[in-house]
Amino acid sequence: MKIEFEKYQGAGNDFLILDNRLERYSSLTKIQIAFLCNRFKGIGADGLIFINSDECSDFQMQYFNSDGKESSLCGNGGRCAVAFAYSKKIISDSTTFFAVDGLHTATYISPYEVQLKMKNVNELSKTENGLIINTGSPHYVRLVEDIQAINIEKEGASIRYSDSFFPNGINVNFVEKVDSKHYKIRTYERGVEGETLACGTGAVAAALGMHYLKESEGAKEILMAAKGGDLKICFEVTEHKYHQIFLIGPATHVFSGKVEL
Repeated sequence: MKIEFEKYQGAGNDFLILDNRLERYSSLTKIQIAFLCNRFKGIGADGLIFINSDECSDFQMQYFNSDGKESSLCGNGGRCAVAFAYSKKIISDSTTFFAVDGLHTATYISPYEVQLKMKNVNELSKTENGLIINTGSPHYVRLVEDIQAINIEKEGASIRYSDSFFPNGINVNFVEKVDSKHYKIRTYERGVEGETLACGTGAVAAALGMHYLKESEGAKEILMAAKGGDLKICFEVTEHKYHQIFLIGPATHVFSGKVEL
């Protein structure tokens, strides 16, 4: 099978995107998707995205982690899918598309600013040393004093695979406060099973978590500085229920290619 792909990245979170509107690639197996995402033997990416046809919206985004398994929402992947769809003239600068957690709206401003509206978050729960927040994907958020001192691979894995989150696991975010509107973030992602340069749903979870813990002093526009770049999160809140949540950041084309499987 010959596969034509585009590679995109959002704040260093990188994806292979395939135009699957004619279902050319629907037969790809988990092993084949994992091979394509492998950074040593394949092309290399944090995940793979199908752009599928959808009767009720402009397109459907179907997301697979780098382990080849179909997964929950990927925020940066969603923004990259919008940039891809814009480049292929599937959409204009505004769009509605379908993802695993339902319909999303988004706006393409430029390669350096793609805005994705997230689902409302009505519940945040405290656990030992952290918060649990589902922003389309489940996240654990912990505030730390020195983010560089954290062994992300070791500590992230210990939480991700802990009995508390068995059997599905959880994404793990460590956050350091710079000031009330500015934070550093590092994320261990399940499905990648390691640290990624950025995680969109994790950045959203962290921003809401900092507001919930009153670290942000009421700010509703928060900058999350990931290793791969900055992400901005804007939101409204009513009685600890979060709505009008937007994930904003870059979504740029890296390269195009073809590969034979």
